[in-house]
Amino acid sequence: MYRIESKLDVTTPGFKQNRDAFRSLLEAYKVRLKAVRNGAPESAVIKHKERGKLLARERIDLLVDANTPFLELSPMAACEAYDGQFPSAGIITGIGVIHGRETVIIANDATVKGGTYVKETIKKHIRAQEIAMENHLPCVYMVDSGGAFLPEQANVFPDRHDFGRFFYNQARMSANGIPQIAIVMGSCTAGGAYVPAMSDETIIVRNQGTIFIGGPPLVKAATGEEVSAEELGGAMVHTTISGVADHLAEDDHHALRICRNLFESFPKPVRQELDMAEPEEPFYDEEELWGLAPVDLRKPVDVREIIARIVDGSRFSEFKAGYAPTIITGFARIMGFPVGVIANNGVLFSETSLKGAHFIELCTARKLPILFLQNITGFIVGKEYERRGIARDGAKLVHAVANATVPKFTVVFGGSFGAGNYAMAGRAYDPRLLFMWPNAKISVMGGEQAAGVLIQV
Repeated sequence: MYRIESKLDVTTPGFKQNRDAFRSLLEAYKVRLKAVRNGAPESAVIKHKERGKLLARERIDLLVDANTPFLELSPMAACEAYDGQFPSAGIITGIGVIHGRETVIIANDATVKGGTYVKETIKKHIRAQEIAMENHLPCVYMVDSGGAFLPEQANVFPDRHDFGRFFYNQARMSANGIPQIAIVMGSCTAGGAYVPAMSDETIIVRNQGTIFIGGPPLVKAATGEEVSAEELGGAMVHTTISGVADHLAEDDHHALRICRNLFESFPKPVRQELDMAEPEEPFYDEEELWGLAPVDLRKPVDVREIIARIVDGSRFSEFKAGYAPTIITGFARIMGFPVGVIANNGVLFSETSLKGAHFIELCTARKLPILFLQNITGFIVGKEYERRGIARDGAKLVHAVANATVPKFTVVFGGSFGAGNYAMAGRAYDPRLLFMWPNAKISVMGGEQAAGVLIQV
């Protein structure tokens, strides 16, 4: 592979202006992210700690291997909904490393409305499970939840991708040999009781964790029987009588140690064989991406400059370099992994679509993961292009994306509008992971175009 020859001039006023604008967006995002992570009511946090319980993120920090990153997913979910009462949708999900093994972690945040579920909470929970299934990663559930948020029950209970999907996913993963571990660190009520019950192994904390289909108030209303939560479904009940739980922990710290110990008995995962190389930093400064990111989506950017600051050694073997230049395709390595890269460099034409479809077929045949870099206004429009069959040729690219059998990863570094989102592996086309830069936007069309259409209509 040849190193990309960068033509970027970091001394130009345009670069500096764009860098400053992107830095402002990044700082604003960090401020909002910090606010979300500290968004639970102080009174709820104090009460939680008085019960001897660790906060959700503290639990995760103690569970994962020291000095390893935790990739948190969708931390901003629901932050502007429900009058700001559900920061991070009341659940922490992400990928961490436990005893050297990548693991999906799903942790209820009991300081946010008792860890109850709204539709965004369910979406995060299910999305994390999907990532685990696609990548054959173990799941650890840190259960501390009151179940569904009853005022929103119509939106969280009955449909295909609502509450019940958790248990379906757990059953499928367990049957496929993907370990399912539950740590009951608080309440686990009603349908939520099936999370530990359907796990391969369950840990429960003494005088803290409870599991029951119906809580004490419901039992009294239904049968007249008065019973405490601990008598009904506490740790001693489920580790010595019912057998629902497998391991008794004295506190959160002990429970997390037990969980880590369980990972020592897991069989080693079977990984796809790839032609790996030693990871290498990009030759060019990664922070120069700040000045390249298209904060003003109307201004073009040479996507090769973006690629040069992402891939190992800034080396890139371009495919069809002289043909259909509004899409850049080629082979590179990222952290030593071989990948195919498809990146927007303008609007999609018929020849662009055919080039992209051809490249996807190559990657599929060679079993190479594909990285999609999105900055797309969509497909070209106009009488000439319709007559030349842009719809037919565009469909070929969409068809190739939908049927690619290799892992797809998508990064939106600019705009993602209309059918261009579909053709470049948007969320509907099942990328394993999708990331957006702070300047990125996704919509049916750009604001100016939408305004023009509405005026004419």
